[in-house]
Amino acid sequence: MSQSDTNSERLLVTSALPYANGPLHIGHIAGAYLPADIFCRYQRMCGKQVAFICGSDEHGVPILIRSRNEGITPQEVVDRFHFQNEESFARLGMSFDFYGRTSSPVHHETSREFFRELAAKDAFVLKNQEQLYDPEAGIFLADRFVKGTCPKCGYEEAYGDQCENCGKSLSPEELVNPRSALTDAAPVMKETTHWYLPLGKMQPALEKWLGEHKDWKPNVLGQVGSWLQDGLNDRAVTRDLPWGVAVPQDIAENAGVDATGKVLYVWFDAPIGYISATREWAEREGLDWQDWWKSDDSRLIHFIGKDNIVFHCLIFPAMLMAHGGYVLPENVPGNEFLNLKGRKLSKSRGGAIWVHEALEVFPADYLRYSLASVFPETRDTDFAWEDFQAHVNSELADTLGNFVNRTISFADKYFEGKVPALAKPSADDLATLAALEGLPERIGGLLEGYRMREALHEAMGLARMANKYINDSEPWKTRKSDLVACGNTIHVSLQICAAL
Repeated sequence: MSQSDTNSERLLVTSALPYANGPLHIGHIAGAYLPADIFCRYQRMCGKQVAFICGSDEHGVPILIRSRNEGITPQEVVDRFHFQNEESFARLGMSFDFYGRTSSPVHHETSREFFRELAAKDAFVLKNQEQLYDPEAGIFLADRFVKGTCPKCGYEEAYGDQCENCGKSLSPEELVNPRSALTDAAPVMKETTHWYLPLGKMQPALEKWLGEHKDWKPNVLGQVGSWLQDGLNDRAVTRDLPWGVAVPQDIAENAGVDATGKVLYVWFDAPIGYISATREWAEREGLDWQDWWKSDDSRLIHFIGKDNIVFHCLIFPAMLMAHGGYVLPENVPGNEFLNLKGRKLSKSRGGAIWVHEALEVFPADYLRYSLASVFPETRDTDFAWEDFQAHVNSELADTLGNFVNRTISFADKYFEGKVPALAKPSADDLATLAALEGLPERIGGLLEGYRMREALHEAMGLARMANKYINDSEPWKTRKSDLVACGNTIHVSLQICAAL
């Protein structure tokens, strides 16, 4: 955490909790993690108090499916991928202040406290409904326990919570020809009882709040607007599953419900993971976590991919509103998808470039730079190894590296490693120095506006201009014919190096 005596404003930045059912791929990094890391590093340079929070999302159906397929416990699955992903983040240079996990006792306690508070305020609706049930496995088919045909695009391998082909959010009952992902059996309908968050009732409050944030990214507002236009429905916040945060027994008993096998829906407990991780971090640092979540001088910013927009812009804010006392997100800079030559990167389908494998071959800065060059900030973008090669060789090495190396070498060899004085500068010298004026403010403005890729391009534009300047000035010639002019060139070039 960075602190400034003159700036009491707190900046709480989160990146979407990666699912601990597999390794990280480069699409994850380009969507929610590297943009947030760049943003936080800049804010710390500006003297802001920053808490950069992330962690593993360790509940939900995909983890259960993997544990069943591999014949191991869900805890063994999340332990494996939590530590692998945490190491990948560290090797990639992610500057998290805390990286937690939702299987921790603190998280379970925090989630149940949150659920109890909402129940105490009558924020839930209790419903008896028939849901899909696998008669062979003896389990309700929540979310990804069921597959079928997407009613929107016809994709035959859509999940019960989302179609990975068209991106539509689904419920299991919407699938055409559903089947169990566990046994391939045709499901039957069976009655069960669950708690729901009445989003429709809360829609006016959400619309009022969102109306105060018309400066958010168009892709974010567009997706949220579509959901609001269709009208929000009650959203289940519990599931019948053998893995997750157990529904508080006292709340179930008061409602006359058998809590056996009932857990909090992963998309109820996962965003609470931001709160529980902040609690653990604050305890470690000797701070009060509530200063970050319940203070008017705290700004909350969520970095996510577009598949998480609805949860962070509607469902989690609704939860915070229903609870009361929490700050709401100031911004949710959601990015689109990074594809691999037009194909979607997918953990579940296994088609991806895995971060831990890429880091075995390439330095982290190569990956960071190339991914930042193609951030999918406003639309889906593509990653290609040919582009990666060009980013590293043509831009990092030939443009930036070559300029800096030539400048430093000249200063060290011919000016005793010192910055030469600027004496009788030429028009080109002055014009080049003038180009530096306002550059930090321009790049800072882009970073503040979550336009990371444009900020990088602005910086590399300066490097290209610098190369042209030093080539046109030819200090290797003026070193012999006009040492003052040579010194001016190196002076200006060192100023550019400092700016870069």
